[in-house]
Amino acid sequence: MAVAEAIPDEAPKKRSKKPLLIGLVLALVLGGAGFYATWSGLILGGGAEEDHAEAVPGPLSGVAFVPLETMVISLGPTSGSEHLRFTAQVEVVDSAVADVTLLTPRILDVLNSYLRAVDVSEIENPAAMAKLRSQMLRRIQIVTGEGRVRDLLITEFVLN
Repeated sequence: MAVAEAIPDEAPKKRSKKPLLIGLVLALVLGGAGFYATWSGLILGGGAEEDHAEAVPGPLSGVAFVPLETMVISLGPTSGSEHLRFTAQVEVVDSAVADVTLLTPRILDVLNSYLRAVDVSEIENPAAMAKLRSQMLRRIQIVTGEGRVRDLLITEFVLN
């Protein structure tokens, strides 16, 4: 018969917690160093509050606005609205104010012609405003010549 051999119960070896503690300490140190580097402006240029406080903007120059008269455009019978009330200002280079003011009747004529030619469904679509604005700006720039007009600011666009 076989004699049962006694196998001593060996306790499993305990894993050392030293690598876990070292990893935790390194993570905290590197995280703190990364925060400080970002906050102080060493990385990404952030955190320089002193520089922003000293940088006071100078007077705004080189920009002028020429107001355009309010235009009322009648819409077709298929439209849900009867009229479009349109008011805008033209942002111009400071030195071109007199030239653009002189050409204001021609600008109004171009805008009036364009808005009458545009399909009513496009005018009534709120998402089409950017396209309408860019088309009108391009036409104004053609009338006034390159380099005079910077932008078209629509101050009123009301369907009633």
